[in-house]
Amino acid sequence: MKNILFLCTGNSCRSIMAETYMNHAAKGRWRGFSAGSQPTGQVHPMALQTLSDAGIIYALPTSKSWNVFAEADAPKMDLIITVCGNAAGEVCPVWPGHPTNEHWPFPDPAMFSGSDEDKRDHFRSVFVMIRERIDFFLS
Repeated sequence: MKNILFLCTGNSCRSIMAETYMNHAAKGRWRGFSAGSQPTGQVHPMALQTLSDAGIIYALPTSKSWNVFAEADAPKMDLIITVCGNAAGEVCPVWPGHPTNEHWPFPDPAMFSGSDEDKRDHFRSVFVMIRERIDFFLS
């Protein structure tokens, strides 16, 4: 099994949804993780609701610093993917094993403003983008 780390600034929405969907869809080929350069410390409730609405069963993800994965005893990553422009432009830690890096930009659903229903729709549309990109990657 290979390991993949999804990075975002806050690690509360996009990277969490990507980690969770990867673990759902990869069927033991890849193990997803997520982290942030400046984690919020909490997962956005609409990200969790979006995953639940999509029928994704998950262990409760946590918002954490990317430094956790730069430690010597951290799981070795095979691929690191930034999912937001801010994290892609930041100086990342040196990752053990020097994994491949890619950038898959997705809009930040936490920054969307509108009614609660509009926000839910936006979270769903971002999740669909993430799901389609991961499905393509896995194919």
